[in-house]
This record gives sequence, C-alpha cells and structure tokens, in this order.
Amino acid sequence: DVQLQASGGGLVQAGGSLRLSCAASGFNVDDYAIGWFRQAPGKEREGVSCISSGDSSTYYLDSVKGRFTISRDNAKNTVYLQMNSLKPEDTAVYYCAVEVDEGCDGSHWQGDWGQGTQVTVSS
Repeated sequence: DVQLQASGGGLVQAGGSLRLSCAASGFNVDDYAIGWFRQAPGKEREGVSCISSGDSSTYYLDSVKGRFTISRDNAKNTVYLQMNSLKPEDTAVYYCAVEVDEGCDGSHWQGDWGQGTQVTVSS
C-alpha cells in the first residue's frame, strides 16, 4: 500500500519558518515524483512544490519561490518542505502526494487528502 503522512505544521508568526515532513511507506521516495499541495479555506487545492525522481529537479509555485525548499532524504524515505519567510497567505492545510506515472507534470497524484498538516501564519 502506498502511504504518505504529512506532519510538521503549526502556528507561526509572519516571517517565521516551519519544516514539513512527508513520510512515505510502500514505495521509495526516490523512485517517483513527490509533490506538496495546499488548500486554504474556500479555495481550490494548489500545487506548491515538486521534486522529481532521477535528477531530483525541483519546481515551485511562483508565490513561494525563494522562500520554500523541497528536499528528499532517501535513507529516511521522507520528503521535506522547508518554509521560510512565511506569510499569512501561506495559511492552509498542506498535503504531500506521489505521482507514479508522469512525474511532476502528471495529474494522477495519490495523497492522503483527508488529513494533511495545518499551517497557520499570523500577521
């Protein structure tokens, strides 16, 4: 079974930092693209960042470029999202997901959409 569990969220003041973790089981995180998504209240879910398999290319939503960094620890089978200079507009539930067919450009993401981890940034 493919399983992913996001953690590390919390309440932080604007300008602060958090590191989210995505622990995977049932597959190796370096074999597939892993993405971070977020959904704020009343808004559509959006892709925040992705790290591809193989060459580990990384991709970011324009609004988080330069502030967020995605990385992968193969030994721990975990993907991280380091979030710096957080803004109130980053407030959302964050999810991680795996794309087993098409990489970061794919659309068949498998994630634990029912849970995620809450990030709240106060102004």
